[in-house]
Amino acid sequence: MGFFKEFKEFAVRGNVLDMAVGVIIGGAFGKIVSSMVNDIIMPLIGIITGKIDISALALTIPSPTQGAEPIMVKYGMFLQNTLDFIIIVFCIFVFIKFINNFKKKKEEAPAAPPAPSPEEVLLTEIRDLLKNK
Repeated sequence: MGFFKEFKEFAVRGNVLDMAVGVIIGGAFGKIVSSMVNDIIMPLIGIITGKIDISALALTIPSPTQGAEPIMVKYGMFLQNTLDFIIIVFCIFVFIKFINNFKKKKEEAPAAPPAPSPEEVLLTEIRDLLKNK
C-alpha cells in the first residue's frame, strides 16, 4: 500500500504536472515549427536555389560486388534535418526571448505608492500648520 501512496504523491506533485504540460505544449509547438519549415521556409529556399530539393541530394557509390545494388549516401537528408534543427532552435530562441522580455517588463513596472488615507492627509496638514506658527 505504501508504494502506491508514494507513487500518487509523486504523480500529483506540482513540478511533475508542470513538466507534463511542458511536454504537451512542446510537442504542439514542434508541429507548428515543423509545418513552418516544411510548408513556408523550404519552398522559399527552393525558389531561391532554383527549385533544388535538398533532401533528394545523394551520392551513389557503385557496389564492389557484381550485381549488388549501389550504395546511396543520402547527404541531402542530413542537410535537410540539420537545416530543420537550426530553424527550430532559432524559433524556440526567439519565442523564449519574447517570453523573457514580457516577464521582465511585467516585473519592472514599479508599483505606485498607495494614496495616503484621509487621516494621514489631515495629520500632514496639521503638522504643516504647526510648523508655520
